[in-house]
Amino acid sequence: MSNFTRRDLLKTLGVVTIAASAPAGALWTGLAEAADPKYQVKPEKGAKLRVLRWKRFVQGDEEMWLANTKKFTEKTGIEVRVDSEGWEDVRPKAAVAANVGSGPDIIIGWFDDPHQYPDKLHDLTPLANYLGAKYGGWYDICRRYGTRDGKWIALPLGVIGNLLVHRESHVKAAGFDGVPKDLDGFLKLCKALKAKGTPAGLALGHAVGDGNDWVHWLVWTHGGRMVDEKGNVVINSPETVAALEYVRELYPTFVPGTLSWQDPHNNKAFLDGQTSLTNNGISIYYAAKNSTDPKLKEMAADIGHAHFPIGPAGKLTEFMQITQAMLFKYSKFPNAAKEYLRFMWEEEQFNPWLEASIGYVSQPLKAYEKNPVWTVDPKHTPFRDVAKGLMDNGYAYKLGAASAAVMADYILLDMVAEAAAGQQTPKAAAERAQKRAERYYKI
Repeated sequence: MSNFTRRDLLKTLGVVTIAASAPAGALWTGLAEAADPKYQVKPEKGAKLRVLRWKRFVQGDEEMWLANTKKFTEKTGIEVRVDSEGWEDVRPKAAVAANVGSGPDIIIGWFDDPHQYPDKLHDLTPLANYLGAKYGGWYDICRRYGTRDGKWIALPLGVIGNLLVHRESHVKAAGFDGVPKDLDGFLKLCKALKAKGTPAGLALGHAVGDGNDWVHWLVWTHGGRMVDEKGNVVINSPETVAALEYVRELYPTFVPGTLSWQDPHNNKAFLDGQTSLTNNGISIYYAAKNSTDPKLKEMAADIGHAHFPIGPAGKLTEFMQITQAMLFKYSKFPNAAKEYLRFMWEEEQFNPWLEASIGYVSQPLKAYEKNPVWTVDPKHTPFRDVAKGLMDNGYAYKLGAASAAVMADYILLDMVAEAAAGQQTPKAAAERAQKRAERYYKI
């Protein structure tokens, strides 16, 4: 583990807007010498930066991010203001900034959003190549999301792991040794949990992470897909209808209210004891483990993490939210912004951040697999390798403006929710999703 203690962290933390007395650029020379000479940029004189990122679910993530930002300011004299927004709010704010040409210099957003406005973003290829060469290379999923036409249009921060979080004792009380690896077994487990008064609960509201993650798995594991290899919309298929018929059986096992759940809701429901199985990152375990409430600490020891079951597709079809930094062309200080990104992705900052976040975000660069956070607690380990086998939002075609728009419009999530709640028949829900998606995919 890092020698950087919590006491050190609290000493270095400042307010969200971080300033230094040294003039911008005054200390740049010393900082640049720490970088590979093949990649150097000189920040603009008098540079000031504004960064927008998503609100944390793990306290250590935010604390260490701000501590690292303060460290950057102390080394460079560049003032950096860090703002946080709710997960659902980052995407529209980024889109507005791209359209009006004004806003934060850097926005840390979601999935393939950069592909909606690639011409509004700085080319980060030299920086991404430098980091990739130094830290063991980028995972394929990060490269797919971060690049377009051979150029890096965004810098992946990592994958927010999303697995089946469950109470191990409740699963055993329902008659199972663990979360089944097949669809029939999973449905039986959820029915048994419901009968025991310890129901499951998966988000069906417009939850950027948890909602999108599990519904993509649901459709893909049945063999469905939004588009084929040529970009034709094919969501209205027998495979998709089979997935929606399955969810009509699964949904009655859920705790009430999931149709309106956004990303924070299942965390709260699980920690309140309302649900015993949901899909989430490591944040639920983190909250329970670090709570001063004895009941929650006891719950932490009972929390398990499992992969999603495998259906007719015959393989893992997991989908998790990737988060990546975008540098907009309207920024007055692009060199300073690139230097900030380089600094934050370097091991001296990135490793302590991973540790403070207890692996809430799985690394985008392979070298960081060795971080001890993944083995210090066996409950962390399942999240270490989540980036290795993920499918992307463009499957089975390519990422682009259409895939990003379909995601932003929650077409797949709405389809599953409508069928689950009986608002539409499975066939009608698939037909409606087909028509909505065809507005974006115009081949």
